[in-house]
Amino acid sequence: MTTTLPYGSWPSPITAEHVAAGTTPVGGGDLVGDELWWLEGRPAEGGRLTVMARGTLTDEASRELVSAPFNVRSRVNEYGGSSWAAIPVDGAQKLVFANFADQRLYLAGANGETPVPLTPESAGADGDPQLRFAEIVPGITAGEVLAVCEDHREGLRRYIVAVPLDGSAAADAGRLREVSPSSRFVACPRLSPDQTKLSWVSWEHPQMPWDGTELHVGDLVDGRVATESVLAGSTTESVLQPEWLNDGELVFASDRSGWWNLYAHTLETGQQRALCTREEEFAGPLWALGQNWYKVESERSLLVTHGTHGSSLSRLDLATGELAGIKLPFTRISPSALGGNRLLATATSLMEGDGLRLIDLETLDAENVSLSLSALPDPEALPHAKAMEFATADGSPVYAHVYAPRLGEYAGPAGEKPPFVAFVHGGPTSQAFAQLSLSIAYYTSRGIGVVDVNYGGSTGFGRAYRERLRGQWGVVDVQDTVAVMEGLVAAGLADGNRLAIEGGSAGGWTVLNALTTTETFRAGISRYGVSDLVGLVTDTHDFESRYMESLVGPYPEAAELYAQRAPINHVDDISCPVLLLQGDEDRVVPPAQSQVVADALAANGVPHAYVLYAGEQHGFRRMETIVNALETSLGFYATVFGFDADVPSLELG
Repeated sequence: MTTTLPYGSWPSPITAEHVAAGTTPVGGGDLVGDELWWLEGRPAEGGRLTVMARGTLTDEASRELVSAPFNVRSRVNEYGGSSWAAIPVDGAQKLVFANFADQRLYLAGANGETPVPLTPESAGADGDPQLRFAEIVPGITAGEVLAVCEDHREGLRRYIVAVPLDGSAAADAGRLREVSPSSRFVACPRLSPDQTKLSWVSWEHPQMPWDGTELHVGDLVDGRVATESVLAGSTTESVLQPEWLNDGELVFASDRSGWWNLYAHTLETGQQRALCTREEEFAGPLWALGQNWYKVESERSLLVTHGTHGSSLSRLDLATGELAGIKLPFTRISPSALGGNRLLATATSLMEGDGLRLIDLETLDAENVSLSLSALPDPEALPHAKAMEFATADGSPVYAHVYAPRLGEYAGPAGEKPPFVAFVHGGPTSQAFAQLSLSIAYYTSRGIGVVDVNYGGSTGFGRAYRERLRGQWGVVDVQDTVAVMEGLVAAGLADGNRLAIEGGSAGGWTVLNALTTTETFRAGISRYGVSDLVGLVTDTHDFESRYMESLVGPYPEAAELYAQRAPINHVDDISCPVLLLQGDEDRVVPPAQSQVVADALAANGVPHAYVLYAGEQHGFRRMETIVNALETSLGFYATVFGFDADVPSLELG
C-alpha cells in the first residue's frame, strides 16, 4: 500500500548518527604471512587512523596494532597516502608507520607493542614537522626501508630516502640517506627484483601528476642512485605506477593515447610497447601517494582495473594483449595486495558499500574483511544508482549518477516532483562513482533526489574530457551541472523550482560560482569551498599551489581573470540562501575563504548560515561534526523548500 507524504518529509530510518557512526573509513591492506593487515579509521576518536590485523585462515577477531594517541597518517603533499608498511625485521613482521602529529616514522610489533621512533623530531619554529614521510617500501638492504621524504629544512625538497630500522636516525638525522635526486614532487619508489635499480616518478611545478610526470630508472651504487635516465613522460604525458616485471622490464600507466593505458619498457633495447589499447582508464589521478590500479601476477599476466563510469577487474595477458574479465559484484575496485590466488582489494558494492575484500581468484568468492558501513540499513531505504548522460547547449556530453528518492512504499503527492540536489565532487580532477552512500541515502530516503555530477574536468573519461576544464574552472563545471539539472527537469524527474547544489573544496567553488552566475538553483551548500582564487594561490599548500595555472591561468599575469571568476567578487549576484560549513584547521582551503563569503552575504542581507567546526581540517572526520553538518544541511533545505523534516529547521541570518 502506497503512503503519500510531501517530498522531504518521509520518515527515514537513516539518521545522521547512523551516517557518522556507521561509516568507518577503510583503507588498503596487505597480506602479511598468515594475516591480513589494513588501515581503518576511528570517527569516534577524532578521525584517528590505525592499522588492524587478523588471520586469513581463521575467523579470529581483529586486533589493533597502533593504539591511541598514535594516528597513522602522512602529511606529504598534505594528502599523504601509503602511510604504513609491513616490513620483515629479524625474521618477524613489523609495522613501520608515519604518525600524524609529529610526522616521524615509527616501528611497531605485530602484537600492539609500544612504537619506537625511527626518524628524528623535526618541528620548525612554527611547530610544523620539517621532515615528512610516505609511500614506505622495503629497503635496498634488510636493515632499512625506503620512503618518499618531504624536507622543509632548507627550502623545500622531495626525494627518496633510506631510513635505518635500528632507530639510529631517531637521534641523528645524518643517518638518513638520500637515495634519489630531489625533485619538486616524487612518487612510486620501486626496487628492481635484483635490487640494483630503482624506478620512480617525478614532476615539477606547474604540472599536476595528471598533467605531466616523468618515469626515472637509476642504477644503484653504494645505496644511492649513481646514474639515471628518463624512460617516459613529459609535461603533457602523465606516467603513473611503474612496476617491475623482471630485472629488465618495467610496466607503467601512461595517458599518451588520450587514456591511461598500460605499457612495457625493455631496458636493454629501450623499446616500449602498448599492452592493451582501449578508450578506458587503467589508472587515475594521483591525489595520494601509493595508489594502485594494477598488480603484477607473473611475467605473463597482470591483474588490472579499467573502465569509465567505474572500474572492473580483469586479467591482462601480456603476450596477446587480451583482457579476460573477472566477474565481481563491485562498481569500483582497487587492488592492495596479491598473494597466490588471493587478492586483497578495496571495492565498492551497491549492496554493502565500501570495504576491504579478500577475493579468491579461482572461486571468485569475496570475503568482507572490513566494511565502511558497520550496519546496513533497510534495503528499502536505499536508492538505486542510474548512470545517465546529458548534453550541454553545444552538444558536449556530461555524465552523472542519478539517485531518485526511495523509501519503501512512500511516494510524493500526485503531480508533484521531488526536490533535487546536485552533488559536485571535489578535486576538481576527480570522479563520482556509483556507490552505496549513506550521505546520499540520508536525503533520498526522505524524498530528496540526488545527482552526482561528473562535469567536464572529471577523470574516468579520457584526457580530452579532463582538459575541457583547462582554463575554464568556474565556467565548464557550472555549465555542465546546470545542463544535468535542466535535463532532470525536462525528463520529469525533478522540480525545477526546488533545485539545490552542494559540494566540498573544489566542489564548493562550483557551488558558489553556480549561485553567482546562474538562476538555476534555489539553495546552495559549500563545505570548505574555494571563494577567492588569489587567496588560494597565495595561501595554500605546495602540492596545489600552481594548480590554478591549468584551471584558470598563471598568476599574477591572469589577475584580471582571477578576479572575474572568483565568487567573492560577485556575491551581490547571489539571491538564494547559502549554507557555509568549514573546519578551523583547514590548511588546504583556509577558513578565511568561507569567512569572507559569510561577511559579504551578511552585508548584502542574503539569508545564510556559517558554521565553523573546531579541530577539523580539510574534510570532516569527527563524528560530532559529521552529525551536525548533515542535520544542519537537512534543516537548511527544510527551511528553504518548506517541508517538515525530522530535524529542526535552520534559522538563517
